[in-house]
Amino acid sequence: MLADPHPPLHEYHQRGDFIIGAIASQAFIISGAITFTQEPPPPLFEELAVIPKNYQHILALAFAVKEINENPQILPNFTVGFYIYDSYFTAKWTYHATILLIYTLRRFVPSYKCDVQNNLFGIIGGLDPLTSLHVANILDIYKIPQLIYGSAPVMNDKTPGLPFYQMAPKEMLQYEGILSMLLQFRWMWIGLLTFNDENGDRFLQTVLPLFAKSGICFAFIQRSQTFSFVTKINDMMKRGAKIHDAIIDSNANVVVLYGESYTIALLRWFPYLSEQENIRNKPKGIVWIITAQADLTSMVYQRTWDTEIIHGSLSFTIHSNDLPIFQQFVASRNPSSTTGDGFIKDFWQQTFGCVFLTADAGEVNGDICTGEEKLESLPGTFFETIMTGHSYSIYNAVYALSHALHAMSSSRVKHGAMVDKGQKYQNQHLWQLHHFLKGVFFNNSAGDSVSFDQDGELAAGFDIINWIFSSNQSFSKLKVGRVNPQAPPDQVFTINKDIITWHRGFNQAQPLSLCTESCHPGTSKKVKEGEPFCCYDCIPCPEGKISDQLDMNDCHKCTEGNYPNRNQNSCIVKHISFLSYKEPLGLTLASLAFCFSLIAASVLVIFFKLHNTPIVKANNRELTYTLLISLLLCFLCVLLFIGQPNKVTCLIRQAAFGIIFSVAVSCVLAKTTTVVLAFMATKPGSKMRKWVGKTLANSIVFSCSLIQASICTLWLATSPPFPDADRHSIMDEIVLECNEGSVIMFYCVLSYMGFLAIVSLIIAFFARKLPDSFNEAKFITFSMLIFCSVWLSFVPTYLSSNGKYMVAVEIFSILASSLGLLVCIFFPKCYIIVLRPELNNKDQLIRRKSEGV
Repeated sequence: MLADPHPPLHEYHQRGDFIIGAIASQAFIISGAITFTQEPPPPLFEELAVIPKNYQHILALAFAVKEINENPQILPNFTVGFYIYDSYFTAKWTYHATILLIYTLRRFVPSYKCDVQNNLFGIIGGLDPLTSLHVANILDIYKIPQLIYGSAPVMNDKTPGLPFYQMAPKEMLQYEGILSMLLQFRWMWIGLLTFNDENGDRFLQTVLPLFAKSGICFAFIQRSQTFSFVTKINDMMKRGAKIHDAIIDSNANVVVLYGESYTIALLRWFPYLSEQENIRNKPKGIVWIITAQADLTSMVYQRTWDTEIIHGSLSFTIHSNDLPIFQQFVASRNPSSTTGDGFIKDFWQQTFGCVFLTADAGEVNGDICTGEEKLESLPGTFFETIMTGHSYSIYNAVYALSHALHAMSSSRVKHGAMVDKGQKYQNQHLWQLHHFLKGVFFNNSAGDSVSFDQDGELAAGFDIINWIFSSNQSFSKLKVGRVNPQAPPDQVFTINKDIITWHRGFNQAQPLSLCTESCHPGTSKKVKEGEPFCCYDCIPCPEGKISDQLDMNDCHKCTEGNYPNRNQNSCIVKHISFLSYKEPLGLTLASLAFCFSLIAASVLVIFFKLHNTPIVKANNRELTYTLLISLLLCFLCVLLFIGQPNKVTCLIRQAAFGIIFSVAVSCVLAKTTTVVLAFMATKPGSKMRKWVGKTLANSIVFSCSLIQASICTLWLATSPPFPDADRHSIMDEIVLECNEGSVIMFYCVLSYMGFLAIVSLIIAFFARKLPDSFNEAKFITFSMLIFCSVWLSFVPTYLSSNGKYMVAVEIFSILASSLGLLVCIFFPKCYIIVLRPELNNKDQLIRRKSEGV
C-alpha cells in the first residue's frame, strides 16, 4: 500500500452514506523574490499565499450538506458527506486527488476500493476550466457526474463526451450581455485583456467577430501569462508591466477582462508594475467589464493595497440571491467552536494577521488570535458573509446532486429494484444518476429555480454588479442590471444607468470610449485610411441629405414631403406652394388681368357705340370686334392660371390660351393682309380686287384658328394636362402645378402661335409705309414686334423658372403680349375717337388719303 506522497494542505470532511467530492484550488504556492516599482512597496510574498475569500466556497458546501441532512424530505434514510482535495493548479495533483476520491479516502491505492462504507456519487469542481477537464477525463471512465462551478473547459474534436454539468449559464449569453452593454453606453472603442491559454483563445474567437459585427473596434488585445504552481514570477510581472503601460497609453476607457477566479488578485498588481515613470504619475479612469468567472478576491499580502484601479467596475456574476441563514452560519464560525474544519485556523491567522498560541510555541511575533474576531469586520475584498456567485453555484450543485439521488432512489424503490432500503449504491449504478440529474428541477431556499438545459448548463441568467470602494477601503456591491434569458426579447438585457458609480477619474459622468469624438447630426463618418473603422473623420452631409443621429455611417434623404433644415440634422415638412390669390404676386397679376380686361371692354364699348364712324368702319369693322373680344378673353384666361390647380383648370387653361391667342393673332394677320391687298387692288388692271373683302379676312381667321384648335384637340385627346405635385424642384416646397401631359404638344401650340405672329410681323413690316386713311399696318408692326419679343423671351425664362414663378412668367407673357396688341393697335384710334373727334369724319379720311397718295 502506497503512502500519500502529497496530502492536502488542509482537510475538511464529513462522512456519510454518500460522499460528494470537491476538487478545489484554494492555495497559491509562490516562491521567489519580487522587485516593486512603486512606493510604499507591498510586503514580500509569503511561502504560502492564499486567497481567503475562497474559504466561503468551502462553507457553502458544508452549509448545503448540513441543510440536506437536516431535511427529512431529501434522502430521509441516508446522510450526505463530503471530502475536499486540493488540485494545486497542476494536472499531476488534480489526477492524484481524483483517484483518491474514487478508490479510497486518504490512502493512495489506485484500482482498489478500500472504503466500502462511503459511496462517491458526485464531484463538485473545479473552479478553473483546466482543473475541471483533468477531473472529467478520469470521471468519464466511471460515469461519475461532475458539477463544475466555474467556466466550462475548452472542448476539441478528440475530447469524449465528458460527464460534467455546468453550474453557470451559457457563456454566449454573457458575451451577448456584454455586447448589449457596450452598445447601450456607446462604448465602441475598447480593449480586451485575457490569459494566454485555450480559454482565452476561445473567448477571443467568439467575441472578436461578434463585437466587430456590431461596429465595435479594439484598441488593443492583451494576453497575460497564466498563473500556475511553477510560474516564473519575475517573467509574469514584467509581462504585466507591459500590459499595464499599454492599457494606460491607450485612449480606450473600457476594458473587457476575461480570466480565472484569481484574475482580480493579479489585476491589483497593475499599479505597482509600470516600467515608465510618466505612466505611474498619470492616473487614468478605466471601466473594467469583468466576466463571471473572475471574482473579487485578494491574496493575503494585498490586505492594505489600493483598490482604486477596480473602483466603479461592472462585473457579470452568476445570478444569486441572499441567504440570511447562510450569513448566520458564517457568522457563527470560529476556531474554538468548530470541529472537523482543517482550514479554519490557517484561514483565521492569515485573514486577521494573527497567530494561535500552541503548547510548544516559543516567542510569538505579532498579534495573538483570540478566536473571537468577527468575520463581518473583514474587508469585502478579503471575505464576504453574503454568498457570492461561485458559492451560490456550489450550494445549488449540492442540492442538484441530492435531488437527483433522491429521484433515482424513489424510482428504484417504486420499480422494486431495491430489496433493502439500507442497501448501499455501488459505483456501477452511477451512470443511471445522469438521467435524473439532467431532468432535475427544484426551487432552492432562496426561491430560485434550478435546472439544466439540454447542454447540461444551468438555465439561469447573470447579474450585473457595480463594485464600489470608499476612501476607507470599505466595499459594497450594487446590482445595476440583469441578463435574463427567460425575459421577453426586448428585456433580456436591462441596466439602470442612473445608479452606477463610475471611477473617480470620470467625475461621475458617464464615460466615453471612442477612437474619434462622435460625429454630430448633420455629419457622417469617413473612415481613416489604414485605421480601424471606429477611427474616422466627420464630414458634412451633401446638399439635400441629413443625418439625425450621432455617428451615422452615411447621410440620407428626407422622406417624401420633407426637406433638410439648414444644419442638415433634421427634416422639416415642406409647405404647399401654388400661385394663390392670397399672396401679393397672385393678387397683383389677377388685378392687372381685371384692369386690362376692363380696358379692353371699354375700347370694345367705344367701338360699338361709334361703329358707324369712319375709323371704326375702316379696315373691316367685324375683324376689329373679333380682335377686341379675343384680347378681352386673353386677359380673362389669365385667371385660369391663378389658384390651386384642379382637373378642370388644368385641362382647359393651356388650350383656351392657345386658341384665343391664335384667334387674336389671326385677326391681326387678316388685318395686315387686307391692308396689303387693298393697296394692290388700287393699281390699274389689278386682279387683286376680287380678293379684297370680308370673305378673305374671315377665311384667314377661321382657318388659322381651326389649325390651332385641331392641335389643342389632339393634345387633350392623347395626353391631356392634369394636376400634379412637384416635390423635387424646390427643396422646401411641394409645388402644386398642372402637368402639361405632353410637353411636345405644349410647345407645338406655342410654336404655331409664334409662326402666325412672325408672318404677321413680316407682312406688317413691308406694309408699314403704304398709304391709308389711317395707316394701321404701322401700328400692327409695332404690336407684333412687342408680341414676338415677349414670347421669344418667354421660352428661356419659363424653362429657368420653378414652381409658381413659372406660372407667373406665363401669365406675364400673356398680359404683356395682349396689352401690346391692345395699346399699339387701338389706343391711337381711341385717341382720335375720344379726344380728336373732328378727325373722325369722311372728309378728313378722303383728305388723308389724298395726302397719303
